[in-house]
Amino acid sequence: MSVSSSAGSVHVRAPGKINVYLGVGGRHDDGYHALATVFQAVSLYEDVIASPASDFSITVSGVDDPDTVPLDDRNLAMRAAKLLAAAADYDGGVALEIRKSVPVAGGMGGGSADAAAALVACDALWGTGFSQARLHELAARLGADVPFALHGGTAVGTGRGDQLNPALARGRFDWVLVASDEGLSTPLVYERLDALRDEEGAFADDPPLSLDVPVPVLQALRSGDAEELAASLFNDLQAAATDVRPDLDEMIGLGVRAGALQGIVSGSGPTVALLCADPESAQQVQAALRESRIESLHVHGPVPGARILS
Repeated sequence: MSVSSSAGSVHVRAPGKINVYLGVGGRHDDGYHALATVFQAVSLYEDVIASPASDFSITVSGVDDPDTVPLDDRNLAMRAAKLLAAAADYDGGVALEIRKSVPVAGGMGGGSADAAAALVACDALWGTGFSQARLHELAARLGADVPFALHGGTAVGTGRGDQLNPALARGRFDWVLVASDEGLSTPLVYERLDALRDEEGAFADDPPLSLDVPVPVLQALRSGDAEELAASLFNDLQAAATDVRPDLDEMIGLGVRAGALQGIVSGSGPTVALLCADPESAQQVQAALRESRIESLHVHGPVPGARILS
């Protein structure tokens, strides 16, 4: 991870993510679930600019409703900066400017990308010189998606999603993203998943502590074959998310009819990710959605994780 800064500030860019596979175990007594997931970082980014300051502050741009992004310790980027300061015995502060592009509460890890970017930016700004492994350790204390935003690419996440192993993904995968004006609460989606499973009696009283990603998912990524990956897309949270928001299921169907290979709810939603055969197909899907007055974004993956911009 190279270090560069300009005019006393450091500019870091970190990607949003799609979970191309997300298996969720039963809820344990501590409230957590075992996860087996495959993250893919995509070309939709959060930008964080860190500048010297005596105290900690955040400003945010790129959101329609500023109230959707907290500016205090509820913000993962603020917590990341303070966590790094405590770990490094740094007694100053930082002014963080966050420029958002990833949908807020959209299931694409925008807040986690902010946190990863803040860790990298403050490490460079303060000259703490922490190793990648040390930054990963701090990131894992902030949430399951934060370590992945540091590394990017494609990775298998196990445990609570924070135990990462790189996954080989050849070539490029093209996605059309349909965001929603209304976010979805991740805790709410997990609660609904637990309730649905209780109704069905789907899990034993003692759920497994670890899960595995199915081999066909990893084979599809290694092959670089979009059609093969489309057949392997899966998200355990999708049933809960579409139960709360039936329109998400309708959006996936619309996207497939428009020419996408398959669609999936990204993470806990509500962003819908439509996998397409190639860039041209993605543009055709976008055009078809636009005729239905649905705006979308064309992104691709995998892309690198948090990095400093010169």
